[in-house]
Amino acid sequence: MPRYAAEPLYNHGTPPKIGILLINLGTPEAPTAPAVRRYLREFLSDPRVVEIWRPLWWLILNLFILPTRPRLSARRYAQIWTSDGSPLKVHTERQAKLLRGFLGERIKTPLVIDCAMRYGEPSIPATLAGLKQQGCDRILVLPLYPQYAASSTATAFDAVGAAYAAMRNQPALRSVRDFHDHPGYIGALAQNINDYWLQHGRPDKLIMSFHGVPRYTLDQGDSYHCECHKTARLLAEALKLTPEKYQVTFQSRFGRAEWLKPYTSEVLKELGKQKFGRIDVVCPGFVSDCLETLEEIALEGKAIFLNTGGKDYHYIPCLNERHDWIHALAEITANNLLGWVGGEPSAEELERSRERAMALHPSPKCDLSSAG
Repeated sequence: MPRYAAEPLYNHGTPPKIGILLINLGTPEAPTAPAVRRYLREFLSDPRVVEIWRPLWWLILNLFILPTRPRLSARRYAQIWTSDGSPLKVHTERQAKLLRGFLGERIKTPLVIDCAMRYGEPSIPATLAGLKQQGCDRILVLPLYPQYAASSTATAFDAVGAAYAAMRNQPALRSVRDFHDHPGYIGALAQNINDYWLQHGRPDKLIMSFHGVPRYTLDQGDSYHCECHKTARLLAEALKLTPEKYQVTFQSRFGRAEWLKPYTSEVLKELGKQKFGRIDVVCPGFVSDCLETLEEIALEGKAIFLNTGGKDYHYIPCLNERHDWIHALAEITANNLLGWVGGEPSAEELERSRERAMALHPSPKCDLSSAG
């Protein structure tokens, strides 16, 4: 087997392109136990996701988790699956399409914008190969995780690095580490919530629920916890909320280890026991609705709160395809393209480039038949 993947044909004289790759977590191909099992096997085999001694974790994963959990998870996915497929994948693809149109009107440099999933399809290696095939000599990688975490952002970068390791001719590479405090992102979050309150009234308390990670990741230097709290503080300031009117919580705890606290489910249970009036829950760590927001928060969280005595529960949807969020995403992208856009070669310069290449008797890998 060759060490490096075959390189696509290169047409001298064609304008160089910039590839923009949006990356999200991933999703099963269908809400079925076999599809979920394939997805969980890939996801939970990542050493950044589960930092347990690998031989021990292999036994736990293959003897206890994969034989039972996929059936339960498939039922959960079935509750939120749409006619178009997985909500996470649908929203991510739409965001890429809208970003393509938004930036295409503002940037003259040819852009190719696509999306990939860290786990599942479309895969990061295949999508990067597609960007190269379309002539991208520079690629910007933008994981759609506002707050950096080793178990999400870093593992996306790992996958990109592995794909690059298999390339002989690597495009220039840039990456967006996080955007947890970007003014456009905070502004879109605040406007989304205000729009909801304009229609439905305001709650007694706003719960800001972020995806949870094990506590030891904070102790070992992961910045995720701090970035979540900064997002929450900036969002509360934009909404003009006093401290008693909002609370930061963490959801999706898995296993017996301590995770970041307070746990969303425990907070909802306690507020329910207090016969609390109305709470609204928003998830500022997700830019697209998915299993964790639509099932765990919108359905399961509501049941916990109401069944323990709470009065009124509202889930505020994620940003999804809101215009202000796409505008913010375009700002984040454009800021990270500085120095790459502008100064495009003219048609005359491209033609001279083609003529020089032909005069040099290029190798068979260079396809000059369609150059121009």
